[in-house]
Amino acid sequence: MTALKRGMVIDVDLNPVKGSETGKIRPCVIVTNNVYNARVPVIQVSPITEWSEKKSRIITNVTLSPTTENGLTKKSVADCLQTRPIDHRQRLVRVRGSLSNAAMAEIDRALRIVFDLKI
Repeated sequence: MTALKRGMVIDVDLNPVKGSETGKIRPCVIVTNNVYNARVPVIQVSPITEWSEKKSRIITNVTLSPTTENGLTKKSVADCLQTRPIDHRQRLVRVRGSLSNAAMAEIDRALRIVFDLKI
């Protein structure tokens, strides 16, 4: 199995869900640090969903364009408000690629807002 790294885009089976949680098999970006990713089967991901004008205006969403490096096939948003833990041994479907440093910097900004982190 490929070592999972922060910033990787992976397809994850998010079902079952309850209420307004994001579900189905979808791309997600790994947001936990590489020490945890290497040692613990539970990692934290932010789901990626289809881009829309409305979603792009939400301050905790990060717009992502498809590239050969990230493996996305359409314009999307990382929904940093819906960050969730997953057991990658049970939920990982496949690895798509990795986000750029610039995209990860935007995700870091959004996560600081979501979790009220001061840096």
